[in-house]
Formats: sequence, structure tokens, C-alpha cells
Amino acid sequence: MKEKRNPAVTSRIMSRIKSKNTKVERVLGKEMWSLGLRYRKYYKLIGKPDFVFICAKVVVFCDGDFWHGRDFTTMVKNGRFDNNPGYWIPKMIKTQERDKRITLELEKSGWFVIRLWETDVLENPAEVARNIRGIVKSRSCNQTKSGKDV
Repeated sequence: MKEKRNPAVTSRIMSRIKSKNTKVERVLGKEMWSLGLRYRKYYKLIGKPDFVFICAKVVVFCDGDFWHGRDFTTMVKNGRFDNNPGYWIPKMIKTQERDKRITLELEKSGWFVIRLWETDVLENPAEVARNIRGIVKSRSCNQTKSGKDV
């Protein structure tokens, strides 16, 4: 059986977890910038996307694997939430439901939503940035109906 951690220690650890300017955001942002993509950060939009391409109406979320529940079922089976499962499991389910709701709301408003897992971005940020560039270019307001830049 695992020994319970002191709540003060847990609180200190949790307070150091960043929600802005994370490693995955910095790495992806640098790659996109090098490709000539210009984006907004901290743009006031539902869900607080990490990157926003206003003209193309594209938003990018870099979801943390743990915090947004990547392979959630496997994590539960492997005992990842053995400490305080009554808190963590409902919290993770609520986060996943919120992510789906935000995605649907943005899509209904005409936004193209890209959700990325942090490990996928960190494994190959250049490829992820190129994929985003393709989507942004295809939706860019600088294009005529023929698809050529104005």
C-alpha cells in the first residue's frame, strides 16, 4: 500500500504546474514561427486555446497527456489514481467532457479546432507545425476562391 503524501507537499507541487507558456507551447510556437505562421496567444476565446489564427479561424490546443486524460482507461487500470480516486477519476472525466463541449462550441461558431497531445508534439514538433500550416493556409482569408493568394 502506498504511503499518503503530506497535503502541504502535494499543494506545493501542484502550485508549480504551469498553465501558460509550457514547454510544449514554446516548442510548437517556435516551429510554427519558423514556418512563417503568425498566431495569437492568450486570445480571449472559450476554452483558452494555446494558439489562435484569427483570420483563418483556427485554434490549437496542446493538451497535457495526464491533465486531459490521454489513455485514461489504461491509467485507471494501472492504478494511476490509487491515491484519492474519488477526486481524480471524476475530475478527469469532467475535464474530458469539458474539452468535448468546448470543441463543439467553437466548431459551431465556425472555428476549426486542432487538439494535440503534448507527447505527439514533443516527438515531432516540425511535422505538427507543417500540418498546422497546411490547415491554416487552406482556411486563410488571404485566398481567393481559386485558392491562390491575393
